[in-house]
Amino acid sequence: MAAIPDKYLDLLQQKKAFANLATLMPDGSPQVTPVWFDYKDGRIRVNTAKGRVKARNMKEGAPVALAIMDPDNPYRYVQVRGRVKRVAEQNADAHIDTLAKKYLGKDKYPWSRPGDVRVTYEIEPTSASGMS
Repeated sequence: MAAIPDKYLDLLQQKKAFANLATLMPDGSPQVTPVWFDYKDGRIRVNTAKGRVKARNMKEGAPVALAIMDPDNPYRYVQVRGRVKRVAEQNADAHIDTLAKKYLGKDKYPWSRPGDVRVTYEIEPTSASGMS
């Protein structure tokens, strides 16, 4: 597992930065989605509903990349490449509520739909670089 350089940890731990998550489609073409995320125990965690394109692309072991831009300076960013290490439905509803608190200041994720099954994906970085 690669460590995120200290000079970019504020983007992962303190700021309300969005990540542009790149996954691979079954035909090998890239797919990119802006996502909420958090950072715990050296892993980046994202959350989505089962059945969405990124969810179908992010099986355990799947390669992914994220570009996280500083919301205060768009010329400063960190790029992280890694692999999906863990996929879990357990506690995923609580995780999306935590992300709603971070990004919206709300205790509950406001866009839940009946029948949605939330999934949390833990991404283990294999490399990280950026521009300050």
